Amino acid sequence: MLLVQFIDEQGQRRVGVFDGAAHSLWVLATYPTTYALAQAAIAAGRSLAELATSALDGSSVDYAGVAAAGRLLAPLDHVDPAHCFVTGTGLTHLGSADTRDAMHQKIGGAVEALSDSMKMFRLGVEGGKPASGIGVQPEWFYKGDGSIVRAGEQPLTMPAFSRDGGEEPEIAGLYLIGAEGQPYRLGFALANEFSDHATERQNYLYLAHSKLRQCAVGPALLVGDLPAHVAGSSRVRGADGVVRWEKPFVSGEDNMSHTVANLEHHHFKYDLFRRPGDVHVHFFGTATLSFADGIVVAPGERFEIDVAAFGPPLRNPLAIDDSAAVAVRAL
Repeated sequence: MLLVQFIDEQGQRRVGVFDGAAHSLWVLATYPTTYALAQAAIAAGRSLAELATSALDGSSVDYAGVAAAGRLLAPLDHVDPAHCFVTGTGLTHLGSADTRDAMHQKIGGAVEALSDSMKMFRLGVEGGKPASGIGVQPEWFYKGDGSIVRAGEQPLTMPAFSRDGGEEPEIAGLYLIGAEGQPYRLGFALANEFSDHATERQNYLYLAHSKLRQCAVGPALLVGDLPAHVAGSSRVRGADGVVRWEKPFVSGEDNMSHTVANLEHHHFKYDLFRRPGDVHVHFFGTATLSFADGIVVAPGERFEIDVAAFGPPLRNPLAIDDSAAVAVRAL
């Protein structure tokens, strides 16, 4: 099941089940948001898919019309953006066969000869998928709160101080913390983590600076488990709509050095991230970047992440914020 949040023609929030054959959204009654639907599912002890199916009101809307009108929403959000954590893990993906061979050559040999990044990647390859118990902890980063999340078709804005605005095609897990502090995974969504790779390349200690910016999630929430093998494409389209860069994008545990459960444990093990009522958007990493191929994306060009299992592609144009530097005033 694929759930999509959107604004209807009357300006009201709605949730719909995406129908790939008709390219339409079957609308839910009673539950105007995914958050409300999830809260009700937790309270009733029912699955998200079961409750959503029972709430269908029989009406449908055209998905393309909703997207073209700019009425898509992220598939999960919180009424107070400060109660939505956006975080992620890196160095978790093995990539294509060629990339894997090159990576294994890099992490071979003496550990002391490796960079910190390669040491972290090697730790994941060796201990990210334990036969039992808890595996090695991954690299982890904080990206922002719910205010940075953009829906499909909305611009991703590069700050004026950025050195680059590049895509990171990923899968994100979407979570709600229940009343007793129990994390519940609603499902997964396509996501563009959108980072400043040029700043990060200056020095790895600039990683946090490179991450603190917008991201895109959606359009649909895939309810249930993440397929072991996820395959699609990541593209950059010029302002004329012509594809000027494209590469296969893979994810799922078959293509990762960590299990999803291990990544989840090492995020939710902190009390701060088990606060009842909070929403979490957690990125699982990628091995595909246009920046790695020397691509510089210009404002007006468009990122596109397309995986059939996740329904409609995630598309976002690049914009730039040219606001002046921030000055602090003394009181």
